Amino acid sequence: MSPASTSARKTAAERREQIIDAAVSEFADHGFVGASTDSIARAVGISQPYLFRLFGTKKELFVAAIEDCFESTLERFREASTGLEGHEALMAMGAAYGEWIKTDTRRLRAQMQAYAACGDPDIREVVRRGFGRIVQLAEDTGATPEDVHLFFARGMLLNVIASMELLDSPESWAARLIASCGRVR
Repeated sequence: MSPASTSARKTAAERREQIIDAAVSEFADHGFVGASTDSIARAVGISQPYLFRLFGTKKELFVAAIEDCFESTLERFREASTGLEGHEALMAMGAAYGEWIKTDTRRLRAQMQAYAACGDPDIREVVRRGFGRIVQLAEDTGATPEDVHLFFARGMLLNVIASMELLDSPESWAARLIASCGRVR
């Protein structure tokens, strides 16, 4: 083998990561049912049988993509809230998330697709577990139960607004809702 061909080879773990990234995009755009595993395989330059060798089923790939979305959100929240407590930690987490979904809506849209796919009990369990970990992190900041409740209420409202690509909209109703989400109580 030439040096060029060996440097282009990826380990199974590297391929899995690359496939999950492509899957997040495909599932974000088309949902669980509408996504094409063939499109995902082509996006990373592999065969569909190799994709299934790594993930088994389309559902297993969807689950891996959703777990990645929730883990990315947790990581972002942890980084933003380091050294902060309570309401201040939640505000920092919300601000970091708000900036993130303005620049990369893929994970947000994939998570929204995951909520829509909760009719499947296996997917529902993964979504519950992922969302529960985010709730636990918010609670672990020491914020009041009311502040945690408001954090998630505002966050889900912003998720819906962002899904409709209205974060920077001139529509007055959207601007009013967005402004009310940022107000400190």
